[in-house]
Amino acid sequence: MHSEVSLGRRSLAISLDWLASYLIAIAFFSGSGAFLDRTPQAGVPALIIFFSQYFLLITLQGASAGHRICRMRIVNFEDGGRPTLLQALIRSVLMVIVITAITYDENGRGIHERLSKTKIVLTN
Repeated sequence: MHSEVSLGRRSLAISLDWLASYLIAIAFFSGSGAFLDRTPQAGVPALIIFFSQYFLLITLQGASAGHRICRMRIVNFEDGGRPTLLQALIRSVLMVIVITAITYDENGRGIHERLSKTKIVLTN
């Protein structure tokens, strides 16, 4: 049986994923000049990188980089197995729409989890 994942751990994992995506976008897709001058140009590339890495890693490994660091993984809500391709796609799209990722029901599941029929659990 898996215990519930705290909001703090979830927040740390998603923050790590966003930070990594943003740093990659700044380094490779925001032009030249001083770091602070390039930062505003990295928004859209960071969003695309975040979606891509999140979707691919959830599909292939059941966890993003942030999830792995925080010792969590995504599972199919119904059988506890690896999420399907469709579940990973739905979850990834809804993670980009931030409000669905920070709105939780009485059971501690986010809108993105309910609509994708997935759940986040702790790993050993």
